[in-house]
Amino acid sequence: MRIETIEAIPIEIPLTKDFGGSTYHVLKRCTVITRIRTDDGLVAEVYNGDNRDHSPAIAKIILDELAPRLLGEDPRQIERLWEKMHAITDWNRDRKLALEAIACVDTALWDLMGKACGASVCELLGGYRTRLPIITIAGYYEEGKTLADLAREMEWIRSVGMAGCKVKVGGLSPEEDAKRVAAAREGAGKDFILVVDANRGWNATDAIRFSRLIEHLDIGWFEEPCLWTDDAFLMGKVRRATTIPINAGQSEYTAQGVRRLIQAEAVDFVNFDASESGGITEWRRVAGMCSVFDVKMAHHEEPHLSMHMLGGVPHGTYVECFADPLRDPIWKDLITNRPMPVDGYIEVPQRPGFGLELDQAMIRKYRVD
Repeated sequence: MRIETIEAIPIEIPLTKDFGGSTYHVLKRCTVITRIRTDDGLVAEVYNGDNRDHSPAIAKIILDELAPRLLGEDPRQIERLWEKMHAITDWNRDRKLALEAIACVDTALWDLMGKACGASVCELLGGYRTRLPIITIAGYYEEGKTLADLAREMEWIRSVGMAGCKVKVGGLSPEEDAKRVAAAREGAGKDFILVVDANRGWNATDAIRFSRLIEHLDIGWFEEPCLWTDDAFLMGKVRRATTIPINAGQSEYTAQGVRRLIQAEAVDFVNFDASESGGITEWRRVAGMCSVFDVKMAHHEEPHLSMHMLGGVPHGTYVECFADPLRDPIWKDLITNRPMPVDGYIEVPQRPGFGLELDQAMIRKYRVD
């Protein structure tokens, strides 16, 4: 089996409103479709990333730099091919962008591996479970949104089959955001997973004050509480000062970056994002390291991929999605055979590879190359 062709197609879909957190704005949903064909007829087709602006740049790296390194290679030699691709990060450049491009190709290689073996990626990674709880990212800041509106939003989230919600915080004072979390808990009820995400919005003092205001609300984790400039050290302080578990890792793009968080005793969960950091191959390294240190695995978004990764390992936790179709029209419509959440759980597809069937008309409509 040899790699015959590699395609990369950038996709951009404008959103109808701003889905912003404490430190960012989201006005469009972007991704990259990657296809790899082999000389014996196998085809991988996956999508990676939720980037705001640079999907075309990622696709260009794939086509101009990665494809020439891989054409004619055996796609089953994933570790060796990952090293060949990773060599493009050695010179002075935007390394994170390069790793996002590597992630696209690496994910497609895992899809091919599954199809060659007749096994799902979840099975290739260990096949620990066949279904997982699924939560949504919501609770965004919106002009005119009241506490009562936030409570009703949680009720709606439960009604569409979610087990819980990640609520955005960090954009207001600790006291004001604590009121928002209390309203969310009231609307959601007791038997509902509620986690909070500050997107590196606070200093340690404010993060600790906030955590103490919401500890009684049964919060599953406090994600990225502290400013990016010294996050590992500051999160360690927060973790020692609160009973709420700390989650971070989505802003790291190497396994070594996650090691830094673990060595600082800053995390209870790691939500390392395979699409931001070199793909399934690097995520697997992180998952092994976290297992040794008794740190649980989450994943930043990407439910069509993360359900396979988190389902494959014993310490996987919740699949994250955007239940609101206005926030993620790709999750809603691009996968024609996607599993639907039922009673807070989602079944891991058992088809070979990632088992994705993508809407080709939608790809043609929103491609920007």
